[in-house]
Amino acid sequence: MILVFGRFPKLRYALVPRPDWDVHSESNSQSQYFLCSNFQYRRFIPGTIGRVAALRFTCLFRARFEAKNPTLQAGQIGIDESKAAEITAYLRPNPQLSITADQIGHNQTGNPFDDLLTTTSVSYLHERERKRELRRDSAQGATTIATSTQADLERNLIFTLRGAFVQMLQAKAFRTLAQDNLVAYDQLLTLSRDRLQAGDIAQIDLDRLQLQRVSYESDAQTAEVNLRTAKIQLLRVLNDQTPVEQFDVQGPFDFVTPSQTLDQLRRIALDSRPDLKAAVQAIDKAKTDHQLAMANGSTDPTIGVDLGFPSFSSVAQSYSPPLYQYVGVNVTVPLRVFDRNQGEKLRTQLDVGRNEKLTEAARLQVFSDVDSAYAMVVSSVALLQPYKTTYLDQATRVRDIMTFSYQRGGASLLDFLQAQQDYRSVQVGYVNLVAAFLNAVNQLNLAIGQEVIP
Repeated sequence: MILVFGRFPKLRYALVPRPDWDVHSESNSQSQYFLCSNFQYRRFIPGTIGRVAALRFTCLFRARFEAKNPTLQAGQIGIDESKAAEITAYLRPNPQLSITADQIGHNQTGNPFDDLLTTTSVSYLHERERKRELRRDSAQGATTIATSTQADLERNLIFTLRGAFVQMLQAKAFRTLAQDNLVAYDQLLTLSRDRLQAGDIAQIDLDRLQLQRVSYESDAQTAEVNLRTAKIQLLRVLNDQTPVEQFDVQGPFDFVTPSQTLDQLRRIALDSRPDLKAAVQAIDKAKTDHQLAMANGSTDPTIGVDLGFPSFSSVAQSYSPPLYQYVGVNVTVPLRVFDRNQGEKLRTQLDVGRNEKLTEAARLQVFSDVDSAYAMVVSSVALLQPYKTTYLDQATRVRDIMTFSYQRGGASLLDFLQAQQDYRSVQVGYVNLVAAFLNAVNQLNLAIGQEVIP
């Protein structure tokens, strides 16, 4: 649960419980919190503000998602499975033990075991050409790729979470705007009723003003519904069961000019994008798999040792066998006449080239994503700057002047209503542009693979 703590100049703060708390526990809700400022969260203990360094918004994301998000948990289990496969890949072949009891059957003595010949053999497959080490390297490469894939999954989930967060901030801004407009218009209606009683305006003018209030009421109700919907969506992304009425977020709803150039962002993306890292790692794994396929085409001998005990049989008592006990050694070598693993050698060689092409495509996709997102951010800033410097103040000034003139009979009702409509359009346009900027920043952070603009 996130509780609004207060408002300070240029910054908004909120109290947020630690992610490992039960949000429904009253005792925990009064002990420790995070102090949030500009999407940053600090651990806060009453009376000790500022002792711990700030944590980024993504830290809250990871703390909540690692604890509750089933998709991330499943991905982490997949990494653990891949690490377990490394153990299997590096195991040596098991030796083979064989015990043979031969020459059991009908004989002159009537005892089928009198001529028993017991033989014991042990064999072991000796792997050549570093097959075991190459299997281990291939399994480790699969683990590395799984780790990068998990990081890419987190990157996309951060994007989804930030999008829901921005949507809620936008809904809150619209609600504040709609409520402020409704309050200001109610004050105008109160003054208009006084003017009607004084005879300054006609009843028809007051009726038209009252009918216009319907649009302000509609805006306020729509904003409330949209805010509740945004809360529900954000709670769903967080996998949080906090009641909607007890859930709130705070953050700066504004824009900043990017400080990095496009070339700098491209270099950062090439170093940070986990999907590109996974593609590069896939090339290394494919090369290892090709080496393993070549090694699997070599011959592995099976070395065996056998022991025989003819002296244990009853027939050995009637004559002297050549050897009372004996030991033999054998080596079995498969003849690679037909199967030399040709198909797997060719497949893995082709797979190296395929992964190189996929890596090049991923690199081009990184450039495309960064360029498109950066263009969106620059375009949003270019549209927002005149709003910040001119249009907002100009729309407020025109509305105030027309309201003042209308209340004193210096402007017509139509001019006054048009000024009100222009003010609302400018304010709504500004809120939408700020939301578009924050979404473009979110897209840029996704394209780069790390947070470059808070």
